[in-house]
Amino acid sequence: MKKLAAASLLALAVAYPTTAANPPFDTPAPIAYMEDLSSGAVLYAKDADRRMPPASMAKMMTVYVAFDLIKKGELKLDQQIEVRPETWKKWHSQGSTMFLAVGEKPTVSDLLKGIVTLSGNDACVVLAEGIAGTEEAFANLMNQQAQRIGLTNSHFGNSNGWPDEGRTYVTARDLAHLAAATIKEHPDLYKQYYSLPSFTWGKTLGAGAAISQGNRDPLLGRVEGADGLKTGHTEEAGYGFTGSAEQGGRRLVMVVAGLDSYGGRADESVRFMNWGFRSWKARPIAAKGRKIGDVEVQGGSDTTVGVVAPRDLNATVPAGTSPQMQGKIVYQGPVKAPIKAGAHIADLVVETPGMPTQTLPLVAETEIGEAGFFRRAWQGLWSLFA
Repeated sequence: MKKLAAASLLALAVAYPTTAANPPFDTPAPIAYMEDLSSGAVLYAKDADRRMPPASMAKMMTVYVAFDLIKKGELKLDQQIEVRPETWKKWHSQGSTMFLAVGEKPTVSDLLKGIVTLSGNDACVVLAEGIAGTEEAFANLMNQQAQRIGLTNSHFGNSNGWPDEGRTYVTARDLAHLAAATIKEHPDLYKQYYSLPSFTWGKTLGAGAAISQGNRDPLLGRVEGADGLKTGHTEEAGYGFTGSAEQGGRRLVMVVAGLDSYGGRADESVRFMNWGFRSWKARPIAAKGRKIGDVEVQGGSDTTVGVVAPRDLNATVPAGTSPQMQGKIVYQGPVKAPIKAGAHIADLVVETPGMPTQTLPLVAETEIGEAGFFRRAWQGLWSLFA
């Protein structure tokens, strides 16, 4: 069951607290969402749970599936995948392309660059077929991963987001969650592939002169700390973008969708991200290693274990404010032993008047082993009378 324990944050109170009203912002984008991953605070949400076609933003899931397989050792970056004639015929001139040639054998690394930097529809399908045999089978992998990481309102029918009569759909909140999962679970691969300024391809097997294309990310070079993720555009979806940047220890993820022009998407993305950094600030909550409280342990050598901050913890508040905050420890418990020191076993939920709650991770302070036979027997007897 879920246990709640009050954790006083009165030491953070200020003498003259101010109201934490959300900073004003408006966007012509029909759909928009922004989250501060450093604190879990949702800074802006406009129709964030409306289902929509993702266009090429669906390629983020294709890349995520590949990253996961690479991390598990089931896919190698230098592994070659041959371009089938049927795949080339269908995709060599269908939307954005990497300009792959029939019989060519790009590596997985080449294809990832072609997907992320060039938004190649052909690269997506070649990678999907190389991993799962068919694009349909790969889409099943996409949906399995989507379910695993908690994309509750999304479905993928193909690897590249090409219109498919509504089988592929997402929400802005789910896209942000997918971006966050990519960044948190695969930081090295994310850094390696998502912020390349350009990529050159198209000179092998008689394909002619090499073609260099720039990254379509509208934040790169325009917003400090910008390093990903993916644009998308079809007639049906309009112009959309899921992006991320990090400044001063704060990482933001943003989504805009349904805009009506390429330039409008670029300008609105920059304006939105700048608002997120300038209109909000980090408020220190607890230094790394600070003990926040204790949680109950089941079947352990001790009945409780301390929970501490795994890093410097900050809440996000509007710039120019110093609001009063309260927090509580939330965990699924009692937590079953054994417990490793540093394991994430609880969260600190921070509440600020006028703002959504923010959730920060807490980890076990010490290792807790399993109780011995006699201690387990005593605990069982005690639980009966309790």
